Amino acid sequence: MVTAERAREVAASVLDPEVPVLTIDDLGVLRRVDADGDRVVVTITPTYSGCPAMDTIRDDLVLALTAAGFGDVEVRLTLSPAWTTDWMSEAGKRKLEAYGIAPPTGRAAVRGPIRLALAVRCPQCGSLDTREVSRFGSTSCKALFECRACLEPFDHFKVH
Repeated sequence: MVTAERAREVAASVLDPEVPVLTIDDLGVLRRVDADGDRVVVTITPTYSGCPAMDTIRDDLVLALTAAGFGDVEVRLTLSPAWTTDWMSEAGKRKLEAYGIAPPTGRAAVRGPIRLALAVRCPQCGSLDTREVSRFGSTSCKALFECRACLEPFDHFKVH
């Protein structure tokens, strides 16, 4: 059935191509889905303005919604407001950790003193004895860390 609820359900199920255990809804990239008959307009926000995954996400949205019976699909990209890790779902953060990526901790949009993460927990063994190896990991929105306890490298999704 082609309804606004169904359009949202289909769009929300599209996977992030860079972290395929997350949906774009888990990641907070999916901002809005409007449907009128067989026409659907989906609005997405990239994790950062140069995110190379946006073209793939757009194509995947069009394919998924077309396959679900929506004949006219438009995907809009919006940069304002800027994406923040605050938009990630708690389920998405759990999926990241289970996948071996340390999820962001804390909130980006805070008032008052800025909280600093003194340590990043290793998603493999749980140790806080970790160190940042590189500010940029496999993608620009992640940093590369190393666990000093189990010696495993891992990505950490940066708070922003």
